[in-house]
Order: sequence, then C-alpha cells, then structure tokens
Amino acid sequence: MVNSSWDVLNLFFPRVCRGCNQELISGENLICTDCRHNLPLACFHRNNSNDMRKKFYGRVELVNATSLLYFEKKGLTQKFIHGLKYKGEQNIGALFGNWLGEELANIKAYNAVEGVIPVPLHKKKFRKRGYNQVTLFAKAIAEKLQKPYIDDVLIKVTPTPSQVFKARFARLFSSEEIFSVQNLGKITGKHLLLVDDVMTTGATLEACSNQLIKAGGVELSIATIAVTQ
Repeated sequence: MVNSSWDVLNLFFPRVCRGCNQELISGENLICTDCRHNLPLACFHRNNSNDMRKKFYGRVELVNATSLLYFEKKGLTQKFIHGLKYKGEQNIGALFGNWLGEELANIKAYNAVEGVIPVPLHKKKFRKRGYNQVTLFAKAIAEKLQKPYIDDVLIKVTPTPSQVFKARFARLFSSEEIFSVQNLGKITGKHLLLVDDVMTTGATLEACSNQLIKAGGVELSIATIAVTQ
C-alpha cells in the first residue's frame, strides 16, 4: 500500500542509485547505502596525511591537500564522476561537496581557508556542457566551511583537449596559455582552497596555482572529489 508522498513519487519516477542502478529507499539520496560503504575513500585529511600534497613537491607549495575518493577506471567512483560530467547529474557534486565539506569543517587547518575557488571551464566547453561540474561541489564545501565562494578570479583562456591528452597538453603549454586571473585584489594575502573534480597528474591544479599566486601573499590548499592512485 502506498502510504506517503515519497512512495507515490517513487512509484511513477523511481529513483535509482547512480552507482549500481538499484532503486533507492526512503532516506537515500543519489547513492544507496551499499555503494556508499563500498566507495574507495581517500580522505587524507582524516589522519593529516601528506600523500597527496607531496605529489606537488617542487612544483607548488601547498598548505594542505585532500581528496574524498580514489579513482580507478571502471570503478564505482568513475560511475559517479561520469554521471556528474557527462549526464548532467550536478547533484552528485553537491552530495560529495556536502560530505567532504562537513569533514573539513571539523578540522582546524581547513577552517583557516578564506575562500574557495573552483577550477574553471573554458567558455566553449561551458556552453556545450551547460555547467561546470566542479561548481556545486565547490559551493557545498564553501557553505560548510562558511567561507566565500569565488568564481570571478581564475579563468580558463585556452580550451584543452580530452582527458586522454591532458597530461601531454599540460607539458606543451605554460599555465599562462591555459589559465589567467583577474580581480586579484579579492584574493591577495588570503589562504585559498582550490577545488577540482579529479586529480590525475596534478598538471591542471599546478597551472591554476601558478596563476593564483600572482596575487601575492596567497597560500593554497587543494581539495578534489577523487584522486588517481
């Protein structure tokens, strides 16, 4: 017997887990309990691990670096990232942003952050996709930290090719040719949290960081949904 508005809605528009496609039960949102428990957690912030930060040694000086999940091809994390980037499922970004944001809000080092900046999309890709997959993830973190969300400083001036060629592209072009900055007065002297969806080689985050430090006196930390092992 259908006995609630949730049951009526789910009867005609069944909600399914983005990880396993099984029907969600009341209280679950986008991801079922089983898939949530099976996600490969990275969470370097939980034990103050520098495993992610040390990937940038000699490239960018970071205060902190963390990621919520590990990313593996054909793994559970990839399913969620694919839905977020290519199927318009922006709420996945918000889900992971709230999750990671709640954890970071309880860590003193991350409460020192004074602004959250998303890695931007080039305007051509933004028009094609209709959204930046990092936006809701970054906004949710900013809200949990109670810090400003800043999306009018870092801009992408050169469109990059597909993910397959991303590392090679990053080696061939300088950060000035890929990203640029404006309104630097908004971030001068501040500790910023730079946010992206997936970190592979770290080239994109490095390029963005090299632009942001032009403001002077900037300290940087990094947070991503996922990181490759």
